[in-house]
Amino acid sequence: MAELFENRWLWTAVLASLGAQVLKVLLILALTRRWEPDKFVETGGMPSSHTAMVAALSTGVGLTQGLGSPLFAVAVVFSLIVMYDATGVRHASGLQARLLNELVAELREVVREGFAPVPLRVLLGHTYLEVAVGAILGVLAALAAFVWIP
Repeated sequence: MAELFENRWLWTAVLASLGAQVLKVLLILALTRRWEPDKFVETGGMPSSHTAMVAALSTGVGLTQGLGSPLFAVAVVFSLIVMYDATGVRHASGLQARLLNELVAELREVVREGFAPVPLRVLLGHTYLEVAVGAILGVLAALAAFVWIP
């Protein structure tokens, strides 16, 4: 069990993800002047916590195991799949949710009695910028954990 708590790769990745989620809430506060702590547990938005997590993991593995190691290759491929999914499939799902919510709102106006659909979640995925910032955050977290603070 002690090994789990001493796993720098795991905890660096987790802390990078949590840092991205905190940063997301703080950015919303700074830009909109609204305190929305519920955004801490939501997907989507700036920066991508999923990307920060996998970028921290890949960077940590690369720094300690070498860029030519099979483990680094696995971590990078895993990271690329997560980032592709964040910008592709999940982003498209969010756009579809937005469109469906607009259609439901129009339908609600047409059928005013007894029709009460629940809106779908819109922020499922990320833009390329959100993923890029998440990747930078993850790399910085790994550099801090494995290089700057040995």
